[in-house]
Amino acid sequence: MKKIFLYIALSLLTIIEVKPIFSQNMPANRGSAICAQGKQLRSYSNSSQVLSPNSPRHKFDVVDYNLDLDIYHCYTSPYPRTFTATEIITLAIDSSLNQISLDANNTSLQVISVGINGVSFTHANNKLNITLDSNYHPGDTAQVSVNYNHLNVIDDAFYVGNGFVFTDCEPQGARKWFPCWDQPSDKATLSLKAKVPDNVRLGSNGSLVDSVTVADTTWFTWTSRDPIATYLMVISSRVNYNLDIVYWQNPNNPDEIVPFRFYYNPGENPSQMEQLILPLTDFYVESFGDHPFEKNGFATMSPQFQWGGMENQTLTSLCPGCWYSSLIAHEYAHQWFGDMITCATWADLWLNEGFATYIEALWTEESAGQQAYIDEINGNASYYLNTNPGWAISDPSWATNPPSNNVLFNYSITYMKGSCVLYMYRYVVGDSLFFSSLYDYANDTENFRYKSATIPDFIDKMNESTGQDLGWFFNEWVYQPNHPQYSNTYSFENLNNGYWNVHFRTEQVQTNNGFFQMPLEIKVSFADASDTIISVMNEFSGQAFTFEFAKRPVSLTFDPRNQIVLKEASTVTATELQPAPTLYMYEPRPNPANENVLFTFDLPSKLPVSVKVTDLAGKVVFESTGNYLAEGQQTLEANVGHLKNGTYLAILTAGNHKFTRKITVLH
Repeated sequence: MKKIFLYIALSLLTIIEVKPIFSQNMPANRGSAICAQGKQLRSYSNSSQVLSPNSPRHKFDVVDYNLDLDIYHCYTSPYPRTFTATEIITLAIDSSLNQISLDANNTSLQVISVGINGVSFTHANNKLNITLDSNYHPGDTAQVSVNYNHLNVIDDAFYVGNGFVFTDCEPQGARKWFPCWDQPSDKATLSLKAKVPDNVRLGSNGSLVDSVTVADTTWFTWTSRDPIATYLMVISSRVNYNLDIVYWQNPNNPDEIVPFRFYYNPGENPSQMEQLILPLTDFYVESFGDHPFEKNGFATMSPQFQWGGMENQTLTSLCPGCWYSSLIAHEYAHQWFGDMITCATWADLWLNEGFATYIEALWTEESAGQQAYIDEINGNASYYLNTNPGWAISDPSWATNPPSNNVLFNYSITYMKGSCVLYMYRYVVGDSLFFSSLYDYANDTENFRYKSATIPDFIDKMNESTGQDLGWFFNEWVYQPNHPQYSNTYSFENLNNGYWNVHFRTEQVQTNNGFFQMPLEIKVSFADASDTIISVMNEFSGQAFTFEFAKRPVSLTFDPRNQIVLKEASTVTATELQPAPTLYMYEPRPNPANENVLFTFDLPSKLPVSVKVTDLAGKVVFESTGNYLAEGQQTLEANVGHLKNGTYLAILTAGNHKFTRKITVLH
């Protein structure tokens, strides 16, 4: 979301000159690149809090923040960063306690007093510890008030200067302008009241409830309907801000009208983006479900905002003059993936940045065609392959011990490789299941919508939605570093009866990671100028395949459509024939099954065979083993009458070969 560059000259749509401060040559016109760079500069303290999927193991849950800020004097010279504030925090208690601990940066904040259910406090080591008026137990609700000052310091979270006041919090900057439990999984509603001069416009999260002007003073009050992660809470304001409001009407529900507020500096012209936001919203709503919030908007900042954009919930921050379609597409995608569904920990950031970068390419496909989409993804893959630093997209240890921002927000890994993983997921399951599974994820109100998610949560949802066990795919591409390096060979065999065999062997030779299981496409071209594409599942290194044709093959191309975009590969003619054994598992029948189901498979020779049935969580519910002495077709029967209705996986293992088929039990 953030990219630092110097402005030599800007047009509305093109950066004339871009000078990134990093050595990597990021593309200047990509929203993902503009997004990434500044985040790598940010610093934050590590948290020792242990988090679990969707819900952190924490003694309390913040339900609401109510902030009342007096920032009136911040807009005039000498532009002090000081302000006074009162905060009321509403807590749901999850375990017995008589004290709470909040994040509150000592350098930025001076706590004066606490009240309501808070009776005393200590503020040290960036923690505000508040003693409560009694013992509280699970199910109780408590409120504490905090009176505090923001000090006149530069803290890279609360920004003041030349008539601007704005905040920028990712990953852990909210604690520098208000005491909070500053973890991405702890989402709460926000009410924010701010006292400003009457020539100031101020935007924030949610809806504008009120703006009252008395003499030379205005009080803005913003209230969010939906919970927000603290790093997505925002103030965007300046003297003489321009404001345009564009209304999107839901084509499927004309009664739903969402305002989009465009705050912009004098001399800027966001009109093209104001026009873009309507078809862009149509596309995102069609793809991912209803617009999640009661309003949305964008606001350009001052030059102090050195990066490209930050997807604050319902009000994205942009760099001065940065009204670029790719940046808007990227940041706006976060309103679904990052804001509505938020990464539960910083180990789960791929669910934010990989998604927004891929959806940026999806919008390219929608607006410019499939080839433009493929070109963009190939560019992402090329960038990763040329600059890969060699670590995984996610390391589970980052949940409690996040790495530096240069690792966490690394452009090659988090953005470029992250987007390509989703591209390959689309290839593995096909367009229909790909889009329906993402839609199911975004519209799961019980587990994800307006909540947080871990990567394992997401994988489980994809398994459930597609009816497939996809753990192998996400585990190898998200949790394993690097990528496969294929060394392939092939040969043609004339059977002298008008038929030819094509023998193909694939081996992975990388030494910096494990094996990558993937479906492979192989294109065989023939002497009559025709060709065919064959798809096989590559389940182990050194796997060989044989295909028979009634015409003469002349060439073989590996992955002709570059579906496995993250790879290195060589494919050469073999010096000798490499015939592969014939082994195949047919679709189970009947399917759906009620009582008994037949598993039929072809064996080339005597092989140890295992057929097992698992649920989507991997629990084995049936298993049969045996040795088959003859070649040819074999059949096993399994009784599934005792199983609950649902989707299961039938897995045949024969020697080094494995086939998986989906079965449905329906009584």
